[in-house]
Amino acid sequence: MKPTTLKKRSQLFQQLRAFFYARSVIEVDTPMLSIAGVPDPHLQALTTQVEVLGQRDSLRYYLHTSPEYPMKRLLCQGSGDIFYLGKVFRQDMISPRHQVEFVMLEWYRLGFSMFELMAEVALLIQQAFSAGTNTDKKLHVEQLSYQQVFEKYAGIEDILSATAEQCRACLARHNIAEVVGVDMEDKALWEQLVLTEVIEPKLGTVGGELSITFVCHYPASQAALAKISSDNPDVAERFEVFVNGMELANGYHELEEAEHYRARFDASLQERKELGYPSVPIDENLLSTLAQQPLPNCSGVALGVDRLFALQQGFDNIRQGIAFGLQES
Repeated sequence: MKPTTLKKRSQLFQQLRAFFYARSVIEVDTPMLSIAGVPDPHLQALTTQVEVLGQRDSLRYYLHTSPEYPMKRLLCQGSGDIFYLGKVFRQDMISPRHQVEFVMLEWYRLGFSMFELMAEVALLIQQAFSAGTNTDKKLHVEQLSYQQVFEKYAGIEDILSATAEQCRACLARHNIAEVVGVDMEDKALWEQLVLTEVIEPKLGTVGGELSITFVCHYPASQAALAKISSDNPDVAERFEVFVNGMELANGYHELEEAEHYRARFDASLQERKELGYPSVPIDENLLSTLAQQPLPNCSGVALGVDRLFALQQGFDNIRQGIAFGLQES
């Protein structure tokens, strides 16, 4: 990495911390290792064996894919608004957008609705881009629902009631290579392909210029740990942020009660089983803490800092903004 790039990366970290310090959001340090895994089938954690005093055999520990679970335990214990800026680990193919070890910024705001947090995310991104380009020019911000992006960019009027056949037809219209060896009636799969192959590349640009696109109100089936909307039980209070076709952040109006967490964890474990993935131990420490004191009303978001830095600097590959990639470590 060039010394000038190293300096600019340091300046971004300073700026991010200053953003939260100015708002009295405190920085927290959470464990990178946990005896519990993440049941979400879309997240694959790395593991390591640890020798523990009093145990005959070494124990399997999971490297965190996010600081979410311990941060929520802190919130239950009265921490107030908090943020984490540091390394996380996710097993996936190395690409221009992903490294197995990367930097995440995650924060939680008490009393914030999903929309209030979205406004704060937009402000943070705007400030990062202004600092990186030395200009006061603001990025255009747009907000679309999950259903609206399918209608606008894929021509599917109501994705919630659309069929697998309609999704396959959309892929064909956009000349996306045919996928073979999968269930032709798997609506969730074909819907996801339309989202990633047709829609997402078009998000975060307006008239050829970078913009900030918020996609909100994902289907309830994709709620993860977000609340279901009180206005519409078919959608969740979840959002994602895109800039230049790249997913930058994922946020929720957070679930609060332990029984809802356990139900979501159990559903994820069942999905892992159906997909042929190994089971993982769920975080009983989190569930125990939630049972004693439910999570306070809050919204939280996780943002990829390496991706933000690459976008800020105009890099094509996040590796250009990282001192040492996995293969050089």
